Amino acid sequence: MEKIQLFEAKARLSELVDRAEAGRETVITRRGRAVARLVPVQAAGASSVNAKVIDRIIRFSKTLKVKGRVNLRELIDEGRE
Repeated sequence: MEKIQLFEAKARLSELVDRAEAGRETVITRRGRAVARLVPVQAAGASSVNAKVIDRIIRFSKTLKVKGRVNLRELIDEGRE
């Protein structure tokens, strides 16, 4: 993993994209503080297991049918008992 200052990253963007495409990660810093990561697409998707779970939850929630009105406060209070 290489660290590079933002101003240098702007000048070398094409090279950094080539590095990411080759599987290498680059951290971009501003004033010595990490502000962004340039990573290969596969690595970005692979590290996002939570995104897959969230997608499943959203798809499941769309299959649920609620009849009538739901009082959220009552549901929360019931869950606390």
